[in-house]
Amino acid sequence: MIYLDYQATTPLAPEARDAMLRWLDGPDGTGFGNPHSAHRMGRMAAAAIESARDKIAALFPPGGKVIFTGGATEAINLAIRGSGNGGKVSYSAIEHSAVGDTAKAAGKSHILDVGRDGQCDANQDVPDDTRLIAVMQVNNEIGVIQPTVEWHRRAKEANALYLCDAVQAFGKMQITSADLIAVSAHKFHGPKGIGALWVRDGVELTEMQTGGGQEHELRSGTLSPALIAGFGAAAELASQHMEEDAAHVEALWSRARELFADWTLNGSAEARWHGNLNIRRDGLDVARVMSDVRDVMFSAGSACASGSGRPSHVLKAIGLSDAEAKSSIRLGFGRYTTLEEIEIAANKINAAAKEQGL
Repeated sequence: MIYLDYQATTPLAPEARDAMLRWLDGPDGTGFGNPHSAHRMGRMAAAAIESARDKIAALFPPGGKVIFTGGATEAINLAIRGSGNGGKVSYSAIEHSAVGDTAKAAGKSHILDVGRDGQCDANQDVPDDTRLIAVMQVNNEIGVIQPTVEWHRRAKEANALYLCDAVQAFGKMQITSADLIAVSAHKFHGPKGIGALWVRDGVELTEMQTGGGQEHELRSGTLSPALIAGFGAAAELASQHMEEDAAHVEALWSRARELFADWTLNGSAEARWHGNLNIRRDGLDVARVMSDVRDVMFSAGSACASGSGRPSHVLKAIGLSDAEAKSSIRLGFGRYTTLEEIEIAANKINAAAKEQGL
């Protein structure tokens, strides 16, 4: 099988797997300790967590702390719900549902417009009572990079906090300046089930998950040394290979663009992470293509909304019709994708489209 769905999840790095195994048991049987216990095994596990925290923190801006969560969705909930309940949450029309649904559920919200190219212009008005602005760094469906520095400045002008969903950017590029940043390990070759919220120094949050207050008195529950060690190993690996990974992705992107030259690109080609290729062919039956090409793993929109039958809210927000949105596919690739896999996959997908007379 050929895996081209890196926006949904990424293959676990061997280095991350090795780091995790030590804290699932360990060759001497001492790796399973509770990191919140005071005895030697607990202290060993706690030290592993803090070592990983340092590796992860190195990929964030200076001047903040890393709060471990069960994933980016929990991190986003902590950021939105924990930062207050007065005023509106203003968020871009192409945010992940973890932002949009949480903003609506938490109280008053306002949707920010995006252009045809998929960018959210920071010069647009925000309501006077906005308390938090949420604009992601890289969109998960179309890969468009947002003007996050401008949005952080805009939030300061509005006396609001700025939350950035950096899930698709973390480990791949420099992370933006913000007040709150949400990330997830499994999007950059770490394990599923672990993420983090970075909180700028001076930003106060209210605990949303009560119990023992184990994680900086903001998040209760026993931390997993194994998951966090895997997270840390993936972060260290990303830090060491970021330029190399980016060059590899660029080569894959260039070849994929050649192979899909007669398809229409959704979103900007320039302001974009080039590991995301979202394209369409008018009239294409995507479900039929996916059935015909079962050995290539790709997406018809985001994995979070697959199977819903609804057109992507992201593609709709950039001005596509229902028919155009439903005739779009997303190919995601990265560190472990080969050029040969791109070529084989493109030949199969193009052949399936040709079978439909397209």
